[in-house]
Amino acid sequence: MRKIKPWLSAMRLRTLPLSVSGIILGTCFAYYNGHFSWWVLVLAILTTISLQILSNLANDYGDSINGADNDERVGPQRAVQSGEITPDEMLDAIKFNIIVVIILTLSLIWAAFGPTNFLFLLLFLFLGGISVYAALNYTMGDSPYGYRALGDVFVFIFFGHISTIGSYLLYMHSIDHVVVLPAIALGLLSVGVLNLNNMRDLNADANVGKITIAVKLGIDRAKQYHFFLIIGAMLITILFSILYYVELYNFLYLLAFVPLLMHIKKIKAAKSPDDFDSQLKILALSTFLFALLLGVGYILY
Repeated sequence: MRKIKPWLSAMRLRTLPLSVSGIILGTCFAYYNGHFSWWVLVLAILTTISLQILSNLANDYGDSINGADNDERVGPQRAVQSGEITPDEMLDAIKFNIIVVIILTLSLIWAAFGPTNFLFLLLFLFLGGISVYAALNYTMGDSPYGYRALGDVFVFIFFGHISTIGSYLLYMHSIDHVVVLPAIALGLLSVGVLNLNNMRDLNADANVGKITIAVKLGIDRAKQYHFFLIIGAMLITILFSILYYVELYNFLYLLAFVPLLMHIKKIKAAKSPDDFDSQLKILALSTFLFALLLGVGYILY
């Protein structure tokens, strides 16, 4: 029983709503276009959650081994850093999680395509493979990309495009331009969550040689970059609604702009790592709300 709490902490459950935002968005647009499957939805969510947990466990292990998790770090203490979970135990959990991801990925591909659509089968096997690679190598390995200011690029691609467009493809068996702008907007907001985390850890990361965009820019320009991400996502979504307008429900997502605008105001005034940390959950949940309302706005008719 003593092990349950540190394992739940290592899984970082608060990141899971953000991870499924693209699945919800892609599913809603597929439903609007007349294609939906409960099996695909459930398996897609489970696969995405298992990948996010794999990434979180790998980050806990990698940052602890590489020294990024230390006494200077703000936010919840990591499991390996605290000593409540040993590095070997975390490695075993990572290996087990990889097996779970493989099983769920194969089940999802079969539910979506069956024995036909061989090219799509190969595509999603490839996407599953690079998703596991991305989850592991953010902070693990000889040259983790999270230590080379590439985390933002990977988050933009995986949380925005692969999650949204990929889930749409699972239902539709084709790619449609209608999901491109929403995928970009969601990708920008997801990068905003990562940038917020990196602004919080800027000093600690710089001291151990973990180079992030925030470390490269410095706190003032990292804030400007953050505003560009959030406001850019909002403007792209407004453009999308104008181009693909059907009815007033399509603007339902504007409700999510309220917490996003309040978040921008808070970040502008932020002075300390604790100020950034307090906004992490708010931005992650606002992004989830944004994706949900944008998607639902196209299936209410």
